[in-house]
Amino acid sequence: MAQMEPNLDHDVSWFLLPSYWAKMVVALISFLCFANSYDGDFVFDDSEAIINNKDLRAETPLGDLWYHDFWGSKLSSNTSHKSYRPLTVLTFRINYLFAGGFYPIGFHVINIILHCTISVLMVDVFSILLGGLQFSNKGRRLNLAPKSSLLAALLFAVHPVHTECVAGIVGRADLLCALFFLLSFLGYCKAFKESKEGHTFSVFWVLVSVVLGAIAMLCKEQGITILGLNAVFDALVINKINLLELIRKLLYKDKSLENAGLLRKGLLFRITLLMCGGAGILYIRWRIMGTGPPAFTEVDNPASFADSLFVRAINYNYYYSLNAWLLLCPWWLCFDWSMGCIPLIKSVSDWRIIALAALWFCLIGLICQALCSEDSHKRRILTLGLGFLIIPFLPASNLFFRVGFVVAERVIYLPSIGYCILFTYGFSLLSKQAKKKVHYNVGKNLADKGNQSAAIKYYREAVRLNPKYVHAMNNLGNILKERNELHEAEELLSLAVQIQPDFAAAWMNLGIVQNSLRRFEEAEQSYWTAIKHRKKYPDCYYNLGRLYADLNRHIDALNAWRNATVLKPEHSLAWNNMIILLDNTGNLAQAEAVGREALELIPNDHSLMFSLANVLGKSQKYKESEALFLKAIKANPNAASYHGNLAVLYHRWGNLDLAKKHYEVSLKLDPMAPGTKENYNLLRRKLEQLQKKGGA
Repeated sequence: MAQMEPNLDHDVSWFLLPSYWAKMVVALISFLCFANSYDGDFVFDDSEAIINNKDLRAETPLGDLWYHDFWGSKLSSNTSHKSYRPLTVLTFRINYLFAGGFYPIGFHVINIILHCTISVLMVDVFSILLGGLQFSNKGRRLNLAPKSSLLAALLFAVHPVHTECVAGIVGRADLLCALFFLLSFLGYCKAFKESKEGHTFSVFWVLVSVVLGAIAMLCKEQGITILGLNAVFDALVINKINLLELIRKLLYKDKSLENAGLLRKGLLFRITLLMCGGAGILYIRWRIMGTGPPAFTEVDNPASFADSLFVRAINYNYYYSLNAWLLLCPWWLCFDWSMGCIPLIKSVSDWRIIALAALWFCLIGLICQALCSEDSHKRRILTLGLGFLIIPFLPASNLFFRVGFVVAERVIYLPSIGYCILFTYGFSLLSKQAKKKVHYNVGKNLADKGNQSAAIKYYREAVRLNPKYVHAMNNLGNILKERNELHEAEELLSLAVQIQPDFAAAWMNLGIVQNSLRRFEEAEQSYWTAIKHRKKYPDCYYNLGRLYADLNRHIDALNAWRNATVLKPEHSLAWNNMIILLDNTGNLAQAEAVGREALELIPNDHSLMFSLANVLGKSQKYKESEALFLKAIKANPNAASYHGNLAVLYHRWGNLDLAKKHYEVSLKLDPMAPGTKENYNLLRRKLEQLQKKGGA
């Protein structure tokens, strides 16, 4: 079965509940949010749609519901609004009959129950839209995004913009429409239950989804839009079509369209079924409703009566921005936005033009990401979110016919599904960024404290959250290098420099790993690449010097270390390595000169004191050597090698008692110190011999 990459939940900072409990939580919270509307009265449009509607009374034949509009007027009448919602009126009639009259509590309770039911269904719907469609071997649908779907369903359940639909009894039309809208979508998904990669499907369930879409439309006009959304879902999720690629193929008349998914997996056949079903439903509705347009007045929708096309377009777009703002920030809600609540925009100098610009800036940005993003998962979620936001809103947009309102919160009950998808995806991106930084920072702190195992765990999570997080890759590669896990370290560092070719630190660390793997030519190239991208890079010159020393290229090594000390005069390791290399190659005078130069720059560095003391001792400058050894020991009294080498100096100098003392201190600090035990034993034998001679 075709599915989206189920990775959204990894990025959502949210609790995980079993499916049954998630639905219980959503049902409970949606109930608590709207339960206080149960004892409301009949208000506003309830009077015309319920109290004054003869279709609710028993004496009115049931058959009349099919020829009357939502308000009980004949559809053929010139004054009819053409709102054809017979199934909604039927539920009002049932409410009236069971209650034995116009008692509002029963009407309100049904609305609350409907909203709770819809919110619970949203858990399943969002799990498919956010996580993809996949079934187990036993045919059970899997929830691949349990945390994300719960978050989105809770947002839908509690959104304040739904107040009019739930608390206003006439909002029953939107609730019933939404119920069958969702059932149609879930029914369409069932068509692929027995499918393998979408190649087979159930025609029965496709037809069931068309029938449920028709029922949704008989509750409210927006219901018909589910057929279009089912087609969009089929193309994006079942067939995984890249819309931008498809548009390009169509523009250039590419003959390989079948490779784009149009002719595969029965997509064209299913879309044909949906289109034929939709066309049939609309034709029947048109025949019942008649050819006359709805009758509205200028008070209902002033913009639609404006003579100027510019004024109409500007105001329609302003209304869209108001609807978007109500979804984003439902701060001011209103049961009726007509009667001049929103003055017409008649000039581009009106500051409200900014709202239009903001709306289209956001929409164009989202559309570009939905079409052009390299991440197929991102493309699909954004396209589905925009589809569920825009398509159900089209019947209320004034684009196809005039509507009888300016702004109506009830008509964004269904579009809020798309908003919840986009909000949840945005929340996941923010969580991902936050977690990425948090995991990196925690990993860095742990590494600084020496807890490498824990640091590795956090760095790995930072890289998983952002596969292009080169700094996390570099630090993780460094730790793995220190743990001698060289091959994985090389993979990470190679990937880091591939993603960011000018990342000098990663090039240097890659060179260190390659040097450890004895791939010296590659290591040298990596070091020089790092220096190319960061001219003043003393640490890289230091490591390059170590490479040359390993290759016995002593002059090159000394030059590299000299470069390091020029760039960073306090680079103790580079100074030390120069002294040691010159010492080991017998250049004692040069080694002494370098040591003295280094100590002038870094007078308190005990490691430099130690290295220069060794050189001076070999040059038989015992007194000066002794002074440096003692100074180094004072700075670092627990260094076994310092005591051991001072003991060697005393041994050579003939100060055997002090030699014995420092050999013993060295062995106490490090019993396994190389050479110290042998030298100590030699000294003891010499002392024993001297004692025997003295005794004789």
